[in-house]
Amino acid sequence: MGTITARKRKDGSVAYLARVRVMRDGFTYHETETFDRRPTATSWVKKRERELAKPGVIAEYKAADPPLAKAIDRYTEESLKEIGRTKAQVLRAIKNYPIADMPCSTIKSKDIIEFLQSLTSQPQTVGNYASHLAAIFAIARPMWDYRLDDREMRDAIVVARRMGIISRSVQRDRRPTLDELDKLLAHFADRRKKVPQALPMHKVIVFALFSTRRQAEITQITWDDFQKEHGRVLVRDMKHPGEKIGNDTWVDLPKEAIQVIESMPKSKSEIFPYSPDAITANFTRACKLLGIEDLRFHDLRHEGISRLFEMGRNIPQVAAVSGHRSWVSLKRYTHIREAGDKYENWSGLKDAINNV
Repeated sequence: MGTITARKRKDGSVAYLARVRVMRDGFTYHETETFDRRPTATSWVKKRERELAKPGVIAEYKAADPPLAKAIDRYTEESLKEIGRTKAQVLRAIKNYPIADMPCSTIKSKDIIEFLQSLTSQPQTVGNYASHLAAIFAIARPMWDYRLDDREMRDAIVVARRMGIISRSVQRDRRPTLDELDKLLAHFADRRKKVPQALPMHKVIVFALFSTRRQAEITQITWDDFQKEHGRVLVRDMKHPGEKIGNDTWVDLPKEAIQVIESMPKSKSEIFPYSPDAITANFTRACKLLGIEDLRFHDLRHEGISRLFEMGRNIPQVAAVSGHRSWVSLKRYTHIREAGDKYENWSGLKDAINNV
C-alpha cells in the first residue's frame, strides 16, 4: 500500500514523501522516497507496487535483507557484553517505530532523520537514541552481512546535530547548600525513628556526598569490596563511555565516607543493600516535600567532586576518588565556588554516623 504526504520545507516549497509498505507472510517491506512534484511521487509509488507484486520479490527481500528490527534482535541476543538497562529500553522502543520495519538496505540518512524527528523527547534524549542505534549500524554489515550502511548513520548524526534535533547533555552546576542537606538529613533521620525499617537515606546521602559515588554503584558495594586499611573500595561495573560491564575499579575513600561505612550494620553482603530506584524515589519525594527545587541525587556527586577541588586537591587526587580517567569528563563535575572545606565542622556528618 502506497501513501503520499505533503511536507512544507523551510524555504516555503512543498516536498512529497512517498511511502510503499507491503506486508506478506509476517514480513514487512518499507520504502520511502521524496519528490518535488506529486505526479512524480504518484508514478513512483505505482511503479514500485507493480515491481513488488511480482512473485518471489518480497520473499527475496525477506531472505537477503531483513528489517532493522531483526538486526536489533541479533545485537541484543548475541552481544557477549551485557547491555545496560537504558540501552536495552531504547532499542526495544525503536522497534515500535516504522523504521524498524524497513529492510536494512533501504534505510537512508533521511529515514533516520525522520525517525529522530518523530521522537517527542528533548534533544539530549534523542541523541541517546541516535547513539544506541548507531551501535547497530556499526556492526550489522561486517558481522552478519546485513546491508545497513554505516555512512548513512554518520551522515544522519551530522545533520541532526547541525539542525538541533540531537544535542549533548546539558551540563548541570547545581550544588546542594548546607541548609538543604540539613533539611534532608533531619527529614530522613526523623522518618527512620518513626519507621525503623525505612531506608536510612541520611547515611546514603552523606556517603554519596563524600565518596562521590553514583546510586547504582553505592548499592553494589559489598563488605568484601571495602579495604579500610588502604582507604579504598572496589566499584563494580563503573560507568564508562566505552566499557561498563566488567569495568571494576578501585577508588579512594575520604575518611568521612569510611566513617559512614563503619556505622552500617553487617546484616547483608552489601554495605547498602537497597535498590537504586528506591534511593532516587525517596530523594525526589523528600525534595518535593521540603520545597527543595531542582536538586537530584546525582548532584551529590557534583558536590563531592567540587568539594575536593575546593580543598586544594589536584586532578589525579580527585580522579582517584571519583574514578574519572580524563580531565575532559572530570571537569563536567567541577564547579568551584569557594576555597576550603565547608563541611569541616558540619554536624550533618556526625548525626548521620551516630543515628541508626
